[in-house]
Amino acid sequence: MATAKQKITLNASRDIPFNKLMLSQANVRRIKNGQSIEDLAASIARRGLLQSLNVRPVLDGERNETGMFEVPAGGRRYRALELLVKQKRMAKTETVPCVVSDANSVVPIEEDSLAENFQREDLHPLDMFRAFQTLHDQGASHEDIAARFFVSATFVQQRLRLAKVSPKLLEIYEQDGMKLDQLMAFTVTDDHARQEQVWETLQNSWSREPYQIRRMLTETTVRASDRRALFVGVDAYVAAGGIVLRDLFEADNGGWLQDPALLDRLVGEKLRASADEIAAEGWKWIVVDMDLPYGHAQGLRPLTGSFVDLNDEERASREALRNEYDEIEAQYGEADELPDEVDQRLGEIEQALEQLENRPKIYDPADIERAGVFVSINRDGDLVVDRGYVRPEDEEPDSGDGDVAQPEGEIDGRETDGELAPRRTTITVGAQPSEPDEGDDGDAIKPLPERLVIDLTAHRTLALRNAVASNPRVAMTALLHRLVLDTFGQRSSIGCLEASVRHVYFTAQDTDLKDSSDAKAVADRQEAWKTDIPFGDDEALWTWLDALDEASRLALLAHCVSFGINAHYERINPYGSGVSQQGLEQRLREADRLARVTGLDMVDAGWRPTVANYLGRVTKSRILEAVREGAGERAAQLIDHLKKGEMAKEAERLLADSGWLPEPLRLTGDEPPVVQQDEDDGDVAALPAFLAGEEDPHRRGHPSFHP
Repeated sequence: MATAKQKITLNASRDIPFNKLMLSQANVRRIKNGQSIEDLAASIARRGLLQSLNVRPVLDGERNETGMFEVPAGGRRYRALELLVKQKRMAKTETVPCVVSDANSVVPIEEDSLAENFQREDLHPLDMFRAFQTLHDQGASHEDIAARFFVSATFVQQRLRLAKVSPKLLEIYEQDGMKLDQLMAFTVTDDHARQEQVWETLQNSWSREPYQIRRMLTETTVRASDRRALFVGVDAYVAAGGIVLRDLFEADNGGWLQDPALLDRLVGEKLRASADEIAAEGWKWIVVDMDLPYGHAQGLRPLTGSFVDLNDEERASREALRNEYDEIEAQYGEADELPDEVDQRLGEIEQALEQLENRPKIYDPADIERAGVFVSINRDGDLVVDRGYVRPEDEEPDSGDGDVAQPEGEIDGRETDGELAPRRTTITVGAQPSEPDEGDDGDAIKPLPERLVIDLTAHRTLALRNAVASNPRVAMTALLHRLVLDTFGQRSSIGCLEASVRHVYFTAQDTDLKDSSDAKAVADRQEAWKTDIPFGDDEALWTWLDALDEASRLALLAHCVSFGINAHYERINPYGSGVSQQGLEQRLREADRLARVTGLDMVDAGWRPTVANYLGRVTKSRILEAVREGAGERAAQLIDHLKKGEMAKEAERLLADSGWLPEPLRLTGDEPPVVQQDEDDGDVAALPAFLAGEEDPHRRGHPSFHP
């Protein structure tokens, strides 16, 4: 017969006057930890006692109850109530809810104290966040919540910041799938899709540190300490609609600017505004670039100029500052360390003296007319203006026997009528002269901007890699070509076999390059091989390769060779490091050869001219040239009156299915087909009325107008 289980009897609860309670010496808590007694007393005064005290009757020598009760568990609550009594905020006879244990229990009294403290579990941070969020939704401010729970407002902000994290990641954290510091790292952005993408990337990685999460979430942003941000100012960026990501859990040096394109636009506008102000001084040219290349002034003649003299007041100020500096140095010359206020004053004096010494230069007006200025930004985000450089072609010609006579009424080819006609300063932004959107009605076709050529050839390089990887025969020929040159070209080698493929990376690339069909095809092929190849054991790899069938060996060879393909245009470096003009020309010739033998067509590869990748980055003349070549003269005439932005959008529509390619994406020597169209050809879609220059039908109340 089964023995019935003994039923559990719970301890009874009673309300006991406070003056009948005493703190037990068996309480195991000895060290102060967590919330202070004062804060706990304030909490009890606000909310009442939320948790009963655990007490046992006090027995006399004959084991009889004395009417007093000792508190082995709940000592901090007892002390908080004691403090309220001392503050006369509570009567000493006020009853306290208590759970009374049996005085003759076999369980030691110390065990009661240990069990209550040992089995207590802190509130889960996610539960705390949700509770704070509920209070915040009910109208409580960060400060109100902080005051109620005796924590800092920053602590409340940090917990509420968890609302920025994807619910999917919160669920993973709740199920112990990630740590709190990892979860907090995701709060730097509100983009839930990006958060989930980063976690999916890292969850099976050996490196899932919070810094790695923050780095991936902010890799497309710009730090507030970046010189571009310092130059524009974070306040100006925010005023323009920019968003700043902040990390409340870590020092973030001002955060991250989420919109680099907006920041670059603001930098360009501010630099251009500065250049316009400098242009009023009469310089012939101004080069504006955030990063001026090394040796940018080589071959140019610097003007000497003369410094503006100090006036009497400035001389007196300089002398006084120098004397004060000398006195401080004499007084503290023997000191190991300067007091903070003295060190600060010395810095102020040095800055003031530097401003007095760095006087602006005065140049001869005739020199200004043939010279130019470099405008850039230094690492601290300060504007740097370097005036007075003359190009060789702008030097005054040496007449030998005397000056060459200018035609009457002209100076440098400009009509004077008694006064010198104003010269328009040529302002060059980056690598290409800046051109206004309006007024570009000339027929001259200027070279494509260098950065645009770099971006276009990056697309071509990626397409070539995909084409070579899909054609093992061409890949084998390319590899043999390289090996034959190495073998018979008297190049030295080291090691057993120095045939290698150097993976070529793109230092600069278009934003949509990674999303192109070629990029996806190359990445998919890479992942497919990676799952099959036995890495980590050289012998196993050799055995695996040796056992491959011929088709698989050729396919793998083609894939590996393709990563060495480089059809990228880059800036020529005349100083030895980097690519030479001859090397670049050879690279592009070989790229053309590979494109021909693989049958690569950039149109088939998916490239189409858009506002972002071409049409919005060239002049109006270039846009019209593209439409004329791709869609015909009639199509070009439809848009030639539009502003540049509207012209680029309409050109994208007209060229969508034309198969037109810009020069860097064509094979050398290939010309675009000439589109023949009759005057009455109806194949060209007419522009909307508001772009065609017709009367706005909306203003006439036209029923068919749909804005």
